[in-house]
Amino acid sequence: QVQLVESGGGLVQAGGSLRLSCVASSRTSTNYNYAMGWFRQAPGKEYEFVATIDWSGINTDYTNSVRGRFTISRDNDRNTVYLQMNMLKPEDTAVYYCAGRNQYGYSRLDSDYSYWGQGTQVTVSS
Repeated sequence: QVQLVESGGGLVQAGGSLRLSCVASSRTSTNYNYAMGWFRQAPGKEYEFVATIDWSGINTDYTNSVRGRFTISRDNDRNTVYLQMNMLKPEDTAVYYCAGRNQYGYSRLDSDYSYWGQGTQVTVSS
């Protein structure tokens, strides 16, 4: 079983930046080197894919609305994945969830992820 804990959310003005972090831990392994992703859910809306990264950190993918503004990265020595969010917009307001797979390749589908964090709130004011 893998536990994911997000941090870094908060309130920011439009145009500002935030960096989310997600630390993975497991009782059976010291390293969690599988694909991970970030999803978000705004009030009254369904889960939305945001970004994903493969086990190596080399290959990434983003939803079009954040491409060029958000950057996903990872530090496998720290079992941590990051989401750097720049030029934030009010429509980015949501609860952001970190997710982990049991596969090396990334995915845009929430059904491909086995582990989920508890979420962190991001609020962007206009």
